[in-house]
Amino acid sequence: MKRGNETFIRDIIFLGLFPDMKHIVFLIYIIFFSYIIALIGNTVLILLIWVDSRLHTPMYLLLSQLSAMDLVLITTTVPKMVTDFWVDRKIISHIGCGMQMLFYITITGSECILLTLMSYDRYVAVCNPLRYSVIMTPRVCLHMAASSWVVGFLNSLIHTVYVMHLSVCDSREIHHFFCELLAIVRLSCEDTSVYEMTLFVTGIVFILIPFGLILASYSLIFLSVFRMNSKKGKKKALATCSSHLTVVSLFLGSGVFVLMISPNMYSAEQSQAVSLFYNILTPMLNPIIYSLRNKEVLGALRKVLAMGTGSQKKDRRY
Repeated sequence: MKRGNETFIRDIIFLGLFPDMKHIVFLIYIIFFSYIIALIGNTVLILLIWVDSRLHTPMYLLLSQLSAMDLVLITTTVPKMVTDFWVDRKIISHIGCGMQMLFYITITGSECILLTLMSYDRYVAVCNPLRYSVIMTPRVCLHMAASSWVVGFLNSLIHTVYVMHLSVCDSREIHHFFCELLAIVRLSCEDTSVYEMTLFVTGIVFILIPFGLILASYSLIFLSVFRMNSKKGKKKALATCSSHLTVVSLFLGSGVFVLMISPNMYSAEQSQAVSLFYNILTPMLNPIIYSLRNKEVLGALRKVLAMGTGSQKKDRRY
């Protein structure tokens, strides 16, 4: 399909992860190992929340959705990147690129919304504990989780359809290891300035506004905590919020940094480094953060391990 000197995007050629890096094999091994840790960690966390009735609460329901999103996010990009490196074939089809972009944008947008809703859950738990069970009902939690997925998907669908219908003039090579939206936009010979402004506005809606709402929630939480007379109550309230606040700092903090800097002010390698942080480190660290800082999750894990050990002993007796 041609239009003058323009062609519509077909196969996309990746230049790969840090093409000029000398010890790239070592980095690929680290990425693959991190991927395995993220898969195991998030899967175990979801299973623990599902099998332990003590974790059937609004906070853990939302946490299970965060783990599910992390699983989709890391699986969208890492297996393809590692496979491309080992088989030395860094090509993706037009449909494959669109699907990868659709999933990636869906999850990043959905996580921003979900983290904001999780901060509201923590606000109600600390500032309105007596009304918590009335406000955060299972139906409300289900609507929160569903709205995160649906809004993220609709936003992603609009951007993906637009970008994948752009035409390119020359090279189909992108300086990335997956179909990153801006990298695909840069292939186009059309005037995309209006669309790039739309992207900036979308970033404000999905990153800055959630970040501001989360800051407001935690400001009210900390004020409420400092007014508590009980040291034990303060410690418990802060403990329930620390894990979520750490995850927010990792995910939205880097997103705010990227949004505030023009794409022309950082290199392709720096863009890849930020993408690695989003795609690998955050999904890998999230279950670790929630497990190490949460006594209830650790208790559920010990209970499951104890049940497994007990069943093995019974089998040996017989």
